[in-house]
Amino acid sequence: MYLKPRVKAPAPELIDTTLKILQKNSVNTICLESHCPNITECFHRKTATFLILGDICTRSCKFCSVKHAKPLPFDPTEPQRVARAVKELGLSYVVITSVDRDDLPDFGVSGFVAVTQAIKEQTDAKIELLTPDFKAKSELLAQIIAANPYKLAHNIETVERLSRWVMPGCSYQKSLKVLETYAKSGIITKSSLMVGLGETKKEIYESLQDLRCAGVQQLTIGQYLQPTSKQLPVQKYYSSQEFEELRQYALSLGFKAVEAGVLVRSSYYADKL
Repeated sequence: MYLKPRVKAPAPELIDTTLKILQKNSVNTICLESHCPNITECFHRKTATFLILGDICTRSCKFCSVKHAKPLPFDPTEPQRVARAVKELGLSYVVITSVDRDDLPDFGVSGFVAVTQAIKEQTDAKIELLTPDFKAKSELLAQIIAANPYKLAHNIETVERLSRWVMPGCSYQKSLKVLETYAKSGIITKSSLMVGLGETKKEIYESLQDLRCAGVQQLTIGQYLQPTSKQLPVQKYYSSQEFEELRQYALSLGFKAVEAGVLVRSSYYADKL
């Protein structure tokens, strides 16, 4: 039997400065939208994962607490607002992610490119782009690669058997294609896997093998934690020993860097991975 992990509630005195900068520039973070358990620690370190292209997603993944509805049009002022926030926070490393925007002709690729360019113009921060799948369209992935971020990431999230059920509208094989395309560019490529949704150990190992065959170099493995009562319940809580076993297995496959643990998330200490 495994006890449900507990984290401290966000402490206002620790995150006040970061929140003020984010609010002043009217930018979103996945930290807040996804009810991330690490928000206190990350905001205290003046780090955040910026959520671009609005805060409303066109897909309805069953593990995610981000709002699902018809999104607003793309705001052309967003790239400059994000860049200002990065500069004011004094970040040396920044992660940019987004909601899925299947309503846009390019699924939001131009937004990623514009934000990347704006940050490069205003700061020297290293940029990690954590992207959706963009339907795995080669011409769109080529534009992301051409933006030349420091690192490219796309989260496979769960094992193949559960993928369609957990993430309607997504495709395990398309995600692998995205990652393979990123890896072939020569840019550092990363992915992330959640555990605790009902997968087997064999399925986890198979997913890790798939990711490595796709050329993924860096990996995070974390415990799925139910954000609210509306999302999927946790099927299993993994022990520290089990996470260490997964980490060691991933390293044996040839991953260059692996973090695995209850509170590990794709962007948690991304600058240190």
